[in-house]
Amino acid sequence: MESAALERILVGVDGSEASVEALQRARQLAEPFGAEIQAVTCWEYPQLYDGYVTIKPEDFADAASHRMDDALAKAFGTEVPRNVSARTEEGNPKSVLTDLSRSADMLVVGRRGHSTMAGQVFGSVSSYCSAHASCPVLVVHVPDAARR
Repeated sequence: MESAALERILVGVDGSEASVEALQRARQLAEPFGAEIQAVTCWEYPQLYDGYVTIKPEDFADAASHRMDDALAKAFGTEVPRNVSARTEEGNPKSVLTDLSRSADMLVVGRRGHSTMAGQVFGSVSSYCSAHASCPVLVVHVPDAARR
């Protein structure tokens, strides 16, 4: 029986400590297989019913790019591994990550846990991806030491 090899690991990055942990865990999983890691940060232009937004879409894209850069620096330091690529995508993270999961061998996402039952409840993106992704999904929790 052959074991399945990991060639491409998709990681959802939102800048949270959980997404930094997801990047680090993806690196651990990728190393034995020589897999590529694709880190993705999503951004959306806010929907408004009345009023005006004076912020340009480019500003949201730039902010997402900065979040990605910060997360990569926290996860890997000054040397981002050569097998890691990063990109930003316009769209809802649930939709973007599940769409991109079609060409991935694994999706790794963090669980932010903003509720009062943080240790027991999935975040909305991790929950959605777990149910709808086209590949296995690893939901990463922030280690207890980092939460404090």
